[in-house]
Amino acid sequence: MAKKLTLFLKEMMDERNITRYELAKRADIHYPTIDRYYKNKTVRYDNEVLLKICLDLDCEVGDLLKIVEAEGE
Repeated sequence: MAKKLTLFLKEMMDERNITRYELAKRADIHYPTIDRYYKNKTVRYDNEVLLKICLDLDCEVGDLLKIVEAEGE
C-alpha cells in the first residue's frame, strides 16, 4: 500500500479550540499559509512555519506530521 505524509493541524487546532485566524495572529504567520497547512494543501513544508506552529501549539513536529495510508492508490 502507498503511504503519504499528512498534516494534522486541523485536528490539533480543534482540540485546542483555536481558529486559523487566531493561530496566524499568535504565531505571526500569514493567514493564507495557515489556511493551506490547515487544509493539508501544502506541498513543501517550511521549517520556520512548522517551528512557529509547534511553539504556539506546544507540540512536536511528529504530533503534526504523520505517515498514513494513501487512499485510493
